[in-house]
Amino acid sequence: MKDLSEILAIARQVGWGAADILKSYYHGTIKDANLAVQYKQNEPVTAADIATSQYILEKLQAALGNEDFAYISEETYKAQQIKSNSTWVWIIDPLDGTRDFIEKTGEYAIHIALVKERRPVLAVVVIPEAQKLYFATAGGGTFVETSNGAIPLRMSLEGNKKSLEDLTLVVSRSHRNPKLNYLLENLPCKNQKAIGSIGCKIAAIVEQQADIYISLSGKSAPKDWDIAAPELILAEAGGQFTHFDGSPLQYNTDDINQWGGLLASNGQYHHLLCTEAEAILSQFSESEFDGK
Repeated sequence: MKDLSEILAIARQVGWGAADILKSYYHGTIKDANLAVQYKQNEPVTAADIATSQYILEKLQAALGNEDFAYISEETYKAQQIKSNSTWVWIIDPLDGTRDFIEKTGEYAIHIALVKERRPVLAVVVIPEAQKLYFATAGGGTFVETSNGAIPLRMSLEGNKKSLEDLTLVVSRSHRNPKLNYLLENLPCKNQKAIGSIGCKIAAIVEQQADIYISLSGKSAPKDWDIAAPELILAEAGGQFTHFDGSPLQYNTDDINQWGGLLASNGQYHHLLCTEAEAILSQFSESEFDGK
């Protein structure tokens, strides 16, 4: 098997190529760029999702093969026979933030993560409209790459320590439920910034334009491909992304869903916010919001 630095170089190249495909659909520069929007479990899927998924899988498999690696992509995972005991698994979201892609907010991203056993060891998150590619390896730090090259990214809280009330939450425009709304309304930090893709949300935290992101599953939950790559980008830049009880996230298990409460932060007040979130949710009554 190639070493991790070689694999990272391949993943970065594939990430930029995937970004070109998405931008050609987004800006209508591809011939017959019909998005052909369909819905799968109430979530939109476009021709851009499928074309980008196919490109990423073909390029990675051509370069790395199927002997050492399994591959999970959002658009094809149901058709794949994935063994959860595979040691090395690529977990791919070819277009995170499809609604934002359709609505032209620019807040969409590509997530490519390599998971060893249950934890990510390599991550690439591309934000095509910002022309930025974030990459990280476990223990190797986080970098942001543009046309001018790559520079390390490390969040510095020294001299920039905010009060709990002044922290800014990044929130979704569409993935909301009464329980999450109740939590957000009762947290001490009231500043909110709506951003689309989870990759874009985590980039905002890493770039120190926001401080916290909270995911709380309802009838559905974010999937492995929504979180694996952004998590490593954040962690290697000095942040944290955990369950509310502080336990680490696990990937490539028997369940592709990330159930429960998850909190991503720049590391400041992380444990306190997790504790606060659990305390607030213990006061939540479903019946109050069901009109009972």
